[in-house]
Amino acid sequence: MRKFIFFILLVCVSNLFAQTPSLDGIKANLAFGEVTAINASDNKISLKTTDGNIDAILSAKTIFKRVPPENPSLKTAVDSNISEIGIGDKVMVTGLVAADKKSLPAKAVYLMTKADITSKLSKEQEDWKTRGISGKVTALNPATKEVTISSKSMMGDRVVVITPKEKVLFKRYAADSVKFSDAKISNYETLKVGDQLRALGDKSTDGLKFTAEEILSGSFQMLGGKITAIDVAKQEVTILDITTKKPVTIAVNSSSLMKKFPAEMAQMMAMRSQGGGQMGGMPQGQTGGTATMRPPTPTGQPTGQPTGQMSGPRPAGGRGGEVDDLLERFPTISLADLKIGDSIAASSASSTGQNKFTAIKFVSGVEAFLTAPQTAAGRGGQGGGQGGANFNIPGLDGGFGF
Repeated sequence: MRKFIFFILLVCVSNLFAQTPSLDGIKANLAFGEVTAINASDNKISLKTTDGNIDAILSAKTIFKRVPPENPSLKTAVDSNISEIGIGDKVMVTGLVAADKKSLPAKAVYLMTKADITSKLSKEQEDWKTRGISGKVTALNPATKEVTISSKSMMGDRVVVITPKEKVLFKRYAADSVKFSDAKISNYETLKVGDQLRALGDKSTDGLKFTAEEILSGSFQMLGGKITAIDVAKQEVTILDITTKKPVTIAVNSSSLMKKFPAEMAQMMAMRSQGGGQMGGMPQGQTGGTATMRPPTPTGQPTGQPTGQMSGPRPAGGRGGEVDDLLERFPTISLADLKIGDSIAASSASSTGQNKFTAIKFVSGVEAFLTAPQTAAGRGGQGGGQGGANFNIPGLDGGFGF
């Protein structure tokens, strides 16, 4: 009977590993979290989980297995030992959790190393950049499961019809998180017109059709205004939001993409938002850059600028072709580079009734956008006026943390 129960537990663990992105916390028979301390002499591993801290008590009978993040299951696990576990690694420990949820005797420890996870994320980002597409959902066809999006490029918007493959994987960003790892398994029915969407798959020769093997969606909003307070220690700024005319606090973290719009580029693109200019608001004879723009390094960052963290899977397209790629080339900034009175804008997961948001993308140097009259296409409303509720900044009208 005990062997049968253990077998059932292993099956459950295998199923849980298959859902690793959304797995964390303490359950009755297991704990999953990040390693914060290793005490080999006391036979103890300390974990930080979403449900609190817990100690895994090791014994001579504890089994150690290393699981590859790209194919997380018991079948792919290989023998391991405590010497392979490091701070920051992810582990799942099976055993009967104590009533106070502070400890559990470890029957088995399943390890995903930080290095393996980083390597997996790097490969995924590259795949999304070369085989991905992004845009805003403009129409849905429940009968065929097709999704129509408006995808931005430096040549303007283009309409693309996305057809899900037979075994397509739908994911949707959690309402309280901008992290790709917190995205939840979803389905076609959760999609809404106005959602931001990224899809991974194959595009047609003309680029107007796309077959998707993975579809990632979320609802995002844009905030903007002049800075009224800066708290570098808390990594927060306060602005007077141009839409609500109320104070709003914007927090940044290691996942936030922080960039500065070159002044000339911002002016050109702001002109385009009013219906003028060619090539994304660039006068004839000019290309996608300014006199101060430097060639990108292999990482996509301007030469001489610090390397910023990728904010999420990137869409396909030649360098300089997609607006998201162009945004990546801009100079990286930090809150220490800003001052009171600067104009900034940020994208964040949509929510209501809040005055504090976590930035997915955060850009400075956007005064030209906030003061320019916007067209009706700017934000889905009526144009006119100085900035206001319809301001729109290319590359910022989508989120997607990674």
